[in-house]
Amino acid sequence: MAAHGPHGGDTGGTPGRREATLSDEIHFMSARELARRIRARELSAREVLRAHLDQIERTNPQVNAVVTLIAEEAERQALAADERLASGVPPGPLHGLPVAHKDTHATGGVRTTSGSPIFADHVPDADELVVERIRAAGAITIGKTNVPEFAAGSHTFNPVFGVTRNPYDPTRSAGGSSGGAAAALACGMHPIADGSDMGGSLRNPASFCNVVGLRPSPGRVPSWPVAAAWSTLGVQGPMARDVADTALLLSVLAGPDPRSPIALETPGSAFAVPLDRDLAGLRVAWSPDLGGTVPVDPAVTGVLEPAVKVFEDLGCTVEEACPDLSGADEVFRTLRAWHWDITLRPLLDERRADFKPSLAQNIDAGRGLTGAELGRAEVLHTRLFHRVREFFERYDALLLPVSQVPPFDAALEYPEEVAGEPMHDYLEWMRSCFLISATGSPALSVPAGFTGDGLPVGLQIVGPHHGDLAVLQIGHAFEQATLHGRRRPPLAAG
Repeated sequence: MAAHGPHGGDTGGTPGRREATLSDEIHFMSARELARRIRARELSAREVLRAHLDQIERTNPQVNAVVTLIAEEAERQALAADERLASGVPPGPLHGLPVAHKDTHATGGVRTTSGSPIFADHVPDADELVVERIRAAGAITIGKTNVPEFAAGSHTFNPVFGVTRNPYDPTRSAGGSSGGAAAALACGMHPIADGSDMGGSLRNPASFCNVVGLRPSPGRVPSWPVAAAWSTLGVQGPMARDVADTALLLSVLAGPDPRSPIALETPGSAFAVPLDRDLAGLRVAWSPDLGGTVPVDPAVTGVLEPAVKVFEDLGCTVEEACPDLSGADEVFRTLRAWHWDITLRPLLDERRADFKPSLAQNIDAGRGLTGAELGRAEVLHTRLFHRVREFFERYDALLLPVSQVPPFDAALEYPEEVAGEPMHDYLEWMRSCFLISATGSPALSVPAGFTGDGLPVGLQIVGPHHGDLAVLQIGHAFEQATLHGRRRPPLAAG
């Protein structure tokens, strides 16, 4: 019988194997490296899992990112993964990688609460499509990551599990709605994560936690089941600690599916390619405040302004410019309210007391929409698309802040002012993200540096219609030139 290492892994039987210990920082290896080592049998899935479970035990009490943990079931999955590999079954691209899924994504047999007391004990019968694809690629489900109630808002707190805190300063917000996913990535609790984004929910938490989040083009990652399958406002997508791992997960999540009427035909394999690209000659627009329409904290612009020089050094022509986003506010707010009305109105009618007031107000706003208002939003949406399309005929990418503020006080529901301007609701401080959502363009949040207080700030890179690969390539080049994403939170140290 082969010997076993301190983390339950088989350390014998393969020439050149060595015992893996936490000193190797398994939990901070890239997903690509972990997958490579598992395939080569340099590490076992059990060793990798144990390292991540140990890291969850060490760091999760301080940030509250993973809210449902299924360690014993994950150990059974890891053993089965090692046995499949030993028997010669070809491994999937995520074989043996531990993943905690966003708590709004249905996981068959695993509690999925959506951060609502209404679903505090809900256990779905089946996986939804993104979880189905991740598991089919060989990943091991270890649990769920925290979300705001029904993923509404960009600060992660709810009455079921409480607040998720920022790994770089636990008194601050981790962002949302994929805040648990981002905080867990930053702390080394898992190497990749699934998320979703309507108004910034993949991008804001990535910015706040110094990781990478991609809002893909609508249809790039098909969603199922959903109430409004033709809608393009909300999308699902990947997060990771670097751009290449984000692309790896996108290669698993992307591709057509007959259950989604807007699914794009491009196969996921189109993103399983090297991201290295010479940026010389690219025309890049830089807009620190979206043409003066969005207030931004000077601490954020102070971090981002040096990014312009980085792109110039990479050979890009950078100009301050912004597309005409007229009507984007109305488009986003109208279609978002309509979304909440058609998905949550029956629950609100039955259990209003179990909804946070800001979400109840959004649902009520959707209930009151007229056909004429929805029609106007669709017309404005179409005009917006064409103006942005024409903008990207002149520029290859648009750079702007992800978030208008650094990570804010976790005791607040949302920042009450930005750069001296009052914020009137829990959406207004996210305009730098949600105005981009309304355009339908792919948008990437990539680490861009830290404020004087040591708080992360992300750069948002927006590309043309269906330009997901180009956005990843540009983000990868910036990442390699700056290396901001390699700075780890002190609490995550072994």
